[in-house]
Amino acid sequence: MRKTREKVDYSADMKRHDSPAVRLLFAGLGTLFVLLGIAGALLPVLPTTPFVLLAAGCYARASSRFYNWLLNNRTFGPTILEWRRYRSIPWRTKLTAIALMSVTLGMSIVFFVPWPELQMALAFFGLLLATYLYRIPSRDRPAR
Repeated sequence: MRKTREKVDYSADMKRHDSPAVRLLFAGLGTLFVLLGIAGALLPVLPTTPFVLLAAGCYARASSRFYNWLLNNRTFGPTILEWRRYRSIPWRTKLTAIALMSVTLGMSIVFFVPWPELQMALAFFGLLLATYLYRIPSRDRPAR
C-alpha cells in the first residue's frame, strides 16, 4: 500500500495577476517550463531545476490550482520549496547538474565544435556556469 502525502495549500503565497489574459499567458508559459523541466530530467542537455522554478513563478501569477499541483508534486515540489524557503539547491541536485553539464559541454567541445575559438568560449561558459551553480548554497551539504 502506497503512502499518500497530505496536500498543502500554498495559494496564500501567490500574487495572481489581475488581468485574465496575462494569467492565461503565465499559465501557458508555466506549462511550457514544466514540459522543458521534464525534458531536462530525461536529457542531459537541458537543466531541470531552473525550468521548474520558472514554472512555479509563472503559476504563482496565474493559477492556484497549477501552483498547488506543482508544489505538492513529489518530484518537483521539494526543490521548489527548498529554493523558496532557503534560496538553496539540494547538494546532490547541484552535483548532478554540474556533472551532466560538464559531460555534455565536454562532448560538444570535443566532437561537434570544429572552431577553437568557439570551443574556448564553450569551455569558459561551462566554467562560469559550474562556478555559479557551485556557489549556490546547499543546506544538506556533507561536512568537510
